[in-house]
Amino acid sequence: MGSLSTALLAMALLGVIWGVVDSILIAVALDKRNIPVNMVLFRLYFFRYLSQYKKATLSETGRVGPLFYSFIIAMNVALVCGVAGLILR
Repeated sequence: MGSLSTALLAMALLGVIWGVVDSILIAVALDKRNIPVNMVLFRLYFFRYLSQYKKATLSETGRVGPLFYSFIIAMNVALVCGVAGLILR
């Protein structure tokens, strides 16, 4: 069971890294759309920026941008794998 829990915790870490990359790409996408992003307080206001990204892409294309769903999936993978890895430990 030790190797399975280690693998799940490694997958959780990869999910977190995936989410961080998505959040940086969301900030870049907002900046390209001339929506101001405060990088000093980025972590504090991230869910506001995620909502602004969703709203901006929805108004431009009629669909929510792919980074929104990618971030949601990454965080769910990290949560599920992290909890499962800790339970099996």
